[in-house]
Formats: sequence, structure tokens, C-alpha cells
Amino acid sequence: MPATDLPPLIQALLTSAPYSHPAGRISLIQTHISYVILTRDYVYKIKKPVDFGFLNYSTLGRRRYYCGRELTLNRRLCSDTYLGVVPIRKIRDGYRVDTSSVRGFGGSEPTGPIVEYAVLMRRLPEERMMNHLLEQNAVDNRMIDDIAAKLVPFHQSSAATSPEIARYGDWAIRYNVRENAQQWTPYIGRTITEEQDRILRAYMDAFYARRADVMQRRVDELRIRECHSDLRSDAICIVDPNAGPDGICVMDCVEFNRRITHVDVARDVTFLAMDLEYRGRPDLAGEFTRQYIERANDPDLPDVMPYYSFYNACVRGKVESFMLDVPGVPDSQKRAAAKRASRYFELACHYAESLPPAMLVITCGLAGTGKSTVARNVARRIDAVVLSSDVIRKQMSGLDPRERVLDDFRAGLYSATRTDRTYDALFDDAREHLMAGRSVVLDASFLRRQHRRAATRLARETGAQFACVEVSARESAIRERLAGRLARGRDASDARWDIYVQQKRRYQHPTEVPRERLVKVDNTRPRSATVRTILDALRTISPLSVPKTSA
Repeated sequence: MPATDLPPLIQALLTSAPYSHPAGRISLIQTHISYVILTRDYVYKIKKPVDFGFLNYSTLGRRRYYCGRELTLNRRLCSDTYLGVVPIRKIRDGYRVDTSSVRGFGGSEPTGPIVEYAVLMRRLPEERMMNHLLEQNAVDNRMIDDIAAKLVPFHQSSAATSPEIARYGDWAIRYNVRENAQQWTPYIGRTITEEQDRILRAYMDAFYARRADVMQRRVDELRIRECHSDLRSDAICIVDPNAGPDGICVMDCVEFNRRITHVDVARDVTFLAMDLEYRGRPDLAGEFTRQYIERANDPDLPDVMPYYSFYNACVRGKVESFMLDVPGVPDSQKRAAAKRASRYFELACHYAESLPPAMLVITCGLAGTGKSTVARNVARRIDAVVLSSDVIRKQMSGLDPRERVLDDFRAGLYSATRTDRTYDALFDDAREHLMAGRSVVLDASFLRRQHRRAATRLARETGAQFACVEVSARESAIRERLAGRLARGRDASDARWDIYVQQKRRYQHPTEVPRERLVKVDNTRPRSATVRTILDALRTISPLSVPKTSA
């Protein structure tokens, strides 16, 4: 960014005049939330007056407060580097950084109103930053082990926790992942594809439904603490590789929102592991997590690592995407940020593959339209279990599924009460499969909205992706199918033409099903075309639920 496009204060701080110490060559690093000014020996970090909802630096008072929080929290892992919070004053001929209160600087306090605050840091050797060492292939397992050795006691002793923090953090992470999805939505088609968006949202649903036990155990064990929450290689300086953990400075922890800092310690562990994988070093990521798990005695950590890795990659993808809309950032930097964002979202989808979402597909339509044939063919292609209402209805009454029962419409075996019980049993059986991660196709008529809504709730409770396949056919074909099926007597269905007519009069069309979840097919067409249409639609709804060979 040209200096003339910067705020006057930042322009002034790129000269030596505001400083009470020799400044040397001055340079600027800009993020979406900060100006970082590097002088010869010191660094000044100034917060931008922005409000992203999850982060609010919009007033001078807020920026002062969060500078103080940054100082306090970062001193836990990098005590000698964070020197103080300093005011910046407007003086007659410019600006002055007031370092009079910082030990070792001295001097008199300048006069003039305070217009900004900065976090004052000792400048660390850039060549010893871990991200630069990785570029030079200069990070070895011993350094990685030292980082693990530094983090474990931090998480177990220095990072505050309590039952209240643990419960709050459990709520916060659930809120954060939803907020993340909302915030990356404007970048669909720019840094994240529509398919990736669907994959990531489906993974959120599946994880919390199917891993609820381990998440609750981590709350009970106080694994949720006030963590670093942005633990990447460019936040780690290996100042002295021969000094073990004491020679490592971990800086730039999150200070602006306790929803982000009060998290599972797994988030810190997986943030660094994710960053190492992003940088092409999965070997170092594996070494780091092995060392951490061994030292921390955290047997549940492997179960939640894919989820937090996914979350961290999504956060980085979102943050990099934000740069595309920051005023004044050069186009070249925006293009680079877009590429980084896309890589992060791609990596997040890789982690999501660790827990493919189950899919709950229900058929919907009148007797004789061929729902059972469609259900069997679709289930075979997506490796799903088929549960039939005709079969379950008769089994519940102690009947052989092929035993013919010619009761009137909504009477006897087909009364409203027995139908409700049949659907309840259908849902109970489906729940068990869905919670185990197995997709289910429910072969039933689903003529009434109440039963379709119950299926939707079941999908939501089990973290499954939902689809309703409405099957229709020409009446001439339906009449022929019903007559032939009744004559053969090899089917669990007892439907006849008069039943079809009664159903048609009372059918509640699935207008309550969202359009993107409703698949309409005319089953008069060749079976292969019908199945292909359904599979294509299901893959659009949930890409990881449908094997690629099936779509």
C-alpha cells in the first residue's frame, strides 16, 4: 500500500520522528485487524478501528482495553517480549509514542492528547521465526518436541479453567462454527466453492450428533481453558534451539473475544498441526501431536483432532477471505490471500472426510408409483440401509411381510393409529443406523406432513443430511403395476387401485420441504434415468454421502 493511502498516524510512524529510541529502518506489516510497525529493535502493534462482530476495535477505549488483554495473555508464553501498552499522542508538529512508563526507556512524558494505543514488543530475530525455518527445512523433531513440552504445562497450569469456563467454552465453539459459516458465505464462488460449503456444513452437523459423548467428557475433564487460539508457525520463535522449551517464544495469542480464547486445548494442538500440514510438513504435524498426547495424557484428543483441524482451517480460510474486501490492500496481496483462502478451505474439506455424514432419504408418493424399486436402487448405489414401512407394519403385527391383508383404506392394519406406530418404529430403527454413520432410505408413502416433519427432525438430531424423493408416474402405468403386483403376491405392499384413489384425495404435497432438499422424479421413465436423476440431486445435497462412482 502506498504511504499516501495510509492513515496520517501510520504514515508518521513510518518515520523516525515519533520514537524515543533509534528506529533504524522502519517497515509495515498489515493484516485485516492490525498495523504492525517494525523498527530496528522494537515492534509496535496498533489495532485497526474495525468491527467484525466477533471482534470490535471500533473505539479508542476498546483498543486500549484489548491492548492490555494482549499484553497479559501473551506474557504467559512469551514474557520477555511483551514490554507494555504505550499511548500515542498528538503533538504540535506530529505524533509522539509515549514510552515513558516502560521500564528501560525512561524520559519525560510528552504532552498532547492520546489518539491511539500500541502494544510494544521487543523485536525477535526474524530468521528464527518457525515459518521461516520451515521454508529453509531447518525445523527438526527436537524443536517440535520442545514446542510440545512448552505447551503441555501451559495448558495444564497457566491457561485458566473452571467448570464455568468449560461450559461456556463448549457453547462458544458450537456458536463459533456456525458464525464461521455465516461469515464465509459472501465468499462462496470467490474463495470457497458451493460444494465445499455443503461439505463443511454437513460435517458440522454430523460431528456434534455422533461425537456428543466425547465432547461432553472434555467439558467434564476441564479440557476447555483460556488458550492461545491462533497457534501457527508464524507465531512461534525458536530463539535458542539449544535452550529447550525455555528458548521458545509463542506470541500473538487471541485477545479480542473470550468466545475464541475459551476453547478446548485441542484447538491449540490442532492449529499448529494444521498449519504444518498446510505448509507441506505432515511428518512434523504427526510428531508434534504424538509428543503432545504422550506428555498430556489426553487419550480422547485423537477423537476430536479432525474436528478442530477442520475448524482451524475454516477460520484461516475465512480470515484470508476478509482481505479481499479490506480497502487499500494492493490487488497483488488480495490475489495471494484468495489463493491461501482456497487452500485452507480445501484442507478443511480433507478433514471433513474423516466423518462422512450419513444421509436420510425418504420416498414420498402414492401407491404404485414405484417407490420401493426406486428406494432399493438408490440405496444400493449410496451404500444405504433400506427400511420398509410395509415390512415393519406387518412384523409389528406378527405377520409374514408377504401375507396379504386387504383391509380398507385407513382401517384395520392400515388405521391411522397403526400407521403412526409404524412410522415411529421406522424412525427408531433408522436412528440406530444414522448414529452409526450409515445412510438410510425409508421406503414409505409419507403422505402426511407430520411424518415428513418427523423425518426431518430425525435427520437433524442424528446429524444426517435429509432428502425427500417424491415419486410420480402416469396413472395407466400405476394401474398396471398395482394389478400385476397383486396377482403375483410376492410383495409386502397390499395397495390396490381403490387405495391409490383414496390416497390421491388425501395426499398432502411436500410443500414444506425446502426446494433444495426435494427431488421430484417421474418414474414412468426408464429406471436408470430415474435413479441417475436422484443420485445427481443427492450428491448436490451432500457430496460426501454419495460415492463419486454413483453420481
